[in-house]
Amino acid sequence: MAFQVSPGINISEQNLTTVVPNVATTIGAMAGGFQWGPVLERTQIGTENDLVDIFGKPNADTFKWFWTAANYLAYGNNLWVVRNVGANAKNAVVGDSDAGTAVLVKNKDHYDGQTFTDQLFVAKYPGTLGNSLKVQAIDSDGWADSTVNATFIANFDRAPGTSNDCAYANGWDGVEANRPTLNDEMHVIVIDEDGHWTGTPGYVLEKHAFVSKASDAKRIDGSSNYVVDVMRNESKYAYVGLVTQFTTNTTGTEKAAGNAKAGGAFLAFNSATASESVPGGSLTLGVDDNTMTPALLQAGFTLYQTPEVVDITLLLGGASDTATGRWIIDNIAATRKDCMAFVSPASTSVVNNSGSEVADLTTDNTALGSSSYAVMDSAWKYQYDRYRDTFMYVPMNGDIAGLCARTDYSHDSWWSPAGLNRGSIKNIVKLSWEATKADRDTMYPLSINPIITQTGAGVVLWGDKTMQTVPSAFDRINVRRLFIVLEKAISTAAKAMLFEFNDEFTRAQFVNMVAPFLREVQGRRGITDFKVVCDSSNNTGQIIDTNQFVGDIFIKPARSINYIQLNFIAARSDVSFSEIGG
Repeated sequence: MAFQVSPGINISEQNLTTVVPNVATTIGAMAGGFQWGPVLERTQIGTENDLVDIFGKPNADTFKWFWTAANYLAYGNNLWVVRNVGANAKNAVVGDSDAGTAVLVKNKDHYDGQTFTDQLFVAKYPGTLGNSLKVQAIDSDGWADSTVNATFIANFDRAPGTSNDCAYANGWDGVEANRPTLNDEMHVIVIDEDGHWTGTPGYVLEKHAFVSKASDAKRIDGSSNYVVDVMRNESKYAYVGLVTQFTTNTTGTEKAAGNAKAGGAFLAFNSATASESVPGGSLTLGVDDNTMTPALLQAGFTLYQTPEVVDITLLLGGASDTATGRWIIDNIAATRKDCMAFVSPASTSVVNNSGSEVADLTTDNTALGSSSYAVMDSAWKYQYDRYRDTFMYVPMNGDIAGLCARTDYSHDSWWSPAGLNRGSIKNIVKLSWEATKADRDTMYPLSINPIITQTGAGVVLWGDKTMQTVPSAFDRINVRRLFIVLEKAISTAAKAMLFEFNDEFTRAQFVNMVAPFLREVQGRRGITDFKVVCDSSNNTGQIIDTNQFVGDIFIKPARSINYIQLNFIAARSDVSFSEIGG
């Protein structure tokens, strides 16, 4: 507070209204193989339609990863997805007059660093799905050539060079009589040539009208109207590669496409020394490489390692092998300490492995290790793939993580996701195997959560244990998730104390912030009791002198019921129940 030199009133405020914020609890994350979509880039989706739109439909190589994501989205609506591909994957391309040379372009950032040599258009992402694309461009001169422009005439209202879209770039005053004849406008069209995208060969996927050949062209709103930028930022299907291939005439005085200084005259596609009126054509040479090795999977999951960069709570292992599952648990979930990893056994352990399931499950469980930040299920599920019209087995970790997300919506994170009330599995025909009571008695002490068929209830998650082998409160999913919520919320709120004085006022402020939050959690049955200690007893002079601040928070978590004993006692007809029961 500044000292006043003369009489007056000085007003100051002390904010005692700081509260513990709500934190997100239903953010899923996974990495794996998909037909389409950006490579080694986090993409957030909310529905199965988003999944198909961005990452393509499932095929024989990718269905396990696709359905892990889709099954999670049947319960929750917030999922991060990372796609990875092998080194042999290629984007489909087309040159000006030939096929061009296939290249690997992973995502927008990777595209920005590429130098193209003979690729006029490049599929947005690697994979054979790009081979169904046809991309073509046309300018005003090409429009006038009736032998080549039928597709364009049918899909555009006017020819390039007849709009106001390049008025800003060209310095045009909008008066029709003063319209410049600069030939910098062009149309670009993207077609599903083979019908692999839409089921309709020849379907027009995208139309980019009145874009410019000038690299510094702007729209009236200030955004770039340069064809390369428009395709990079707005197209879902293709990039522009070597833009100079748009013009084959090098003898004219006009500028070739890709030059700056919007407003100058540009060469036409069908100029005097060339006959190519519609640059582009069918994209080819796209290659799939969706064999997900441990190294590829780990590279994808690495994008979730830093809590400050991306917020996640439910980590889906998909069809990862046990080595990758162990890596995910140890290097992400147990390191971040703000999320849980959900893993499934190997398919060979539980699919068509009659009589050896429990033994192989035990081996998988041992390989995955012990951690309260991990959950293991016991089976794969048989479900219908409507995109391929077939039935297949897929891992169930997407479903189990999804049950946690659904529980968060209907109750809170500290409720168990298992049982008849919250553990019902969706979209399932049958389990890969049915565990007997004896099987479950063997699995459950090993922290393998059985999934069983209950008469009248369908398929249900019948266990809520984490993979922690040491018996404690943290061997339960609900307790671990409770502490994740509490630790995340309180630590976020505690950042307000940084750089404040470690005195009685600040310590009281901390207690008054945390205690109401814990009282609310207690009222919602998450904890049975708590105590917050933040005073001179744990903030001693030595602690203060080292610039530390200590708050001890004691929690008694609520525990879920795993075992019920019902005693039925036959009594003589002449005995009163009051005499027996007391």
